Amino acid sequence: MIERKGKNTIRIKNGVAIKGYAAAVGKKESEGPLAAYFDKIYLDEFCGEETFEKAETHLQKTAIQTALKKAKTAKESIDLCLAGDLLNQCIGSSFGMRDLKLNFAGLYGACSTMALSMALGAILVDSGAVSNTICAASSHFCSAERQYRFPLEYGGQRSPAAQWTVTGAGAVVLEGSGSDTPVISDIIFGSVRDLGIKDSNNMGAAMAPAAAQTIANYLKDTHSIPSDFDMILTGDLGKTGSSILIELLKDEQNLDISSVHRDCGTMIYDLSTQDVHSGGSGCGCSASVVCSCILDEISKGNLKKVFFVGTGALLSPTSSLQKESIPGIAHGILIERKG
Repeated sequence: MIERKGKNTIRIKNGVAIKGYAAAVGKKESEGPLAAYFDKIYLDEFCGEETFEKAETHLQKTAIQTALKKAKTAKESIDLCLAGDLLNQCIGSSFGMRDLKLNFAGLYGACSTMALSMALGAILVDSGAVSNTICAASSHFCSAERQYRFPLEYGGQRSPAAQWTVTGAGAVVLEGSGSDTPVISDIIFGSVRDLGIKDSNNMGAAMAPAAAQTIANYLKDTHSIPSDFDMILTGDLGKTGSSILIELLKDEQNLDISSVHRDCGTMIYDLSTQDVHSGGSGCGCSASVVCSCILDEISKGNLKKVFFVGTGALLSPTSSLQKESIPGIAHGILIERKG
């Protein structure tokens, strides 16, 4: 049953269960600190396919099929798949659905897409509109790099604030309620915030204001303080954006989340040894971290209450060429283990 909390937050009284989850990643991600958590690792950047775009589709399909297997749910019983990616017209997801033959609603929230898909999926399941959903998101370094920046062969110098698009995908199966699995209990949709950042190599700065607003709104709606959570997890602000987020909340809201804040973009890579500058980014960043490490630790009982805030930079190649600024968005979900 859904109820409103404050102005912005939706509470699902019994929670929607995450019955299965999985993450598939590439070689660079397997060299980072979370390698042991991933379900499937591809050492070939093409994943056995002919193009990087097809490789991304392969990653997402693998994550979906593995999540279904872990949930012990037949593909034919799934009512709807909610998925998205960074490619033009979301072909990473839609071409995968062509093969999987699932009912499909394509989403675009940039790098916030995993949180967006899980939020919408949970609402649909709890409302009874569907009995279950698959929620998924993906990205690929090579496909994103040549769409948003330069041809890979260009070898351009990267700024210290730049992030590395994660080659990876994550998927979850949502179904009913449950006490022995992680559940989605709260949902908050963010609003677009734009402070005029135009540097596409500093997307953490562009997304941080939206993340700060969503976190502040959620804490106000639920009468919570940061220490109520084991973790306040942002999607992919990276090192630069994370520091800006913490300062914004201190300055604008008198909130200090530094003791419980983590960021998927700084977790997936070892920033001291891997050449990723400010950290990871892309739809597959939060998708692969949440659908592996975070849900594993919640399932084990090591984490009880995680507020996951997916962050997205709403730019396009066209808007960048037109000298537009980069709006940000952030959607949040509370994932917890009850019982």
